[in-house]
Amino acid sequence: MDILICDDEPLARERLSRLVTQLGHHVVATAAHGQQAIELADEHQPDVILLDIQMPGMDGLSCAQHLRELDPMPAIVFCTAYDEHALDAFKSNAEGYLLKPIMQQELQQVLDHLTKLTQAQMSHLKQKENMDELKIKRHQIAAKTYRGVELVPIENIYYFLADQKYVTVRHKNGSVLIDETLKDLETEFGDQFIRIHRNALVSIQFLEGLEVVNSGQYQVRCRELDERLAVSRRHLPLLRERIQKL
Repeated sequence: MDILICDDEPLARERLSRLVTQLGHHVVATAAHGQQAIELADEHQPDVILLDIQMPGMDGLSCAQHLRELDPMPAIVFCTAYDEHALDAFKSNAEGYLLKPIMQQELQQVLDHLTKLTQAQMSHLKQKENMDELKIKRHQIAAKTYRGVELVPIENIYYFLADQKYVTVRHKNGSVLIDETLKDLETEFGDQFIRIHRNALVSIQFLEGLEVVNSGQYQVRCRELDERLAVSRRHLPLLRERIQKL
């Protein structure tokens, strides 16, 4: 599994990294505080986050609340020297609570359990994908506007852009809001749209190219549009590969 470690003590991060590697898992990143953990989790999308509780700035419990908003949501295992936080930790739906100094056997038990859960979830998703393939794909998106119900043909859509609870559908005649998730739209129209950011799907038929904004930052250019959309580092390689095939 891909694992992110967050602890304000460098020696604790090093020891946990060593234990995780010895158990056959992959440390994708380490963070020194809660805010950094949120940013790295958004970038790397780890399966599990080993999270300290008492840290300067944003503590582990507050960090966990923000991590729960990520999609996909990582499993959180608290690693702390204090047992009085256990109740609050499990109220935040933590999958594990380990007391320092963390023993390899205890860590292995938690990670083995999460590995089994992950395998079961993947099996469930595969079954769901097989069922979804049997469904008839929509050719239009329905949106409620002040004019009533507006039907937008899929081939007229430039991109889907998520913003909190709603998704903006940018199309040839303007834009509308729909109450659907970007994840469901990607599942249904994954052969026609490509994800360029955690909050954006772009129509492959309108893809025109990439532009460099500054060092390491890119944005995508679409035919017929003056506006640009940001591209995350995580999705950049696949997007480049797709553009080369156009």
